[in-house]
Amino acid sequence: MFTGIVETLGRVTKIAREGGNLHISVVASFLPELKIDQSIAHNGACLTVVKINSDSYVVTAVEETLSKTNLGDLTSGDLINLERCVKVGERLDGHIVQGHVDLTGICAMMEELDGSWKFSFTYDKRSGHVTVPKGSICVNGVSLTVVDSAPGSFSVVVIPFTYEHTTFKKMKPGDEVNLEFDVIGKYVAALVKQQL
Repeated sequence: MFTGIVETLGRVTKIAREGGNLHISVVASFLPELKIDQSIAHNGACLTVVKINSDSYVVTAVEETLSKTNLGDLTSGDLINLERCVKVGERLDGHIVQGHVDLTGICAMMEELDGSWKFSFTYDKRSGHVTVPKGSICVNGVSLTVVDSAPGSFSVVVIPFTYEHTTFKKMKPGDEVNLEFDVIGKYVAALVKQQL
């Protein structure tokens, strides 16, 4: 389980394809603390550490993950949002994030405000996912509060700290992002659908 509070930015150092899998090598500040089989959210997608080198660690994204995320678009040198899993007894500063990306969306607009940035996103409304104003959404692994909500779109406002310490500082209209919708909202939507 994760909180959507990005711990650090990592840098992709190598991408290797093997069949339908993508092996991603990443350098990160917490490298000395990692263990094999540890879960880390990469742009919001939970991946398992499979190898640790002296200067990087390796995770593998399988076809299922690649079909629902933007990880297949990564190239060497790209920055990536990283969060290690929650420790029991720690504060849950964001919201409950599973690291299971539901689908990708597109950054439709970015507006610089007086001290913050408003980002608008679109996604396939046929997916059945919904957002609500003041509800939670996870964008590339970042826990955010929904400002505006409509079928197939929503917007968020990003504070300066989040902007500077995540990949939001490099995001532009047209970029693909990973979206994980609020887990409680997903269960409510599934229950309502069953009753209808």
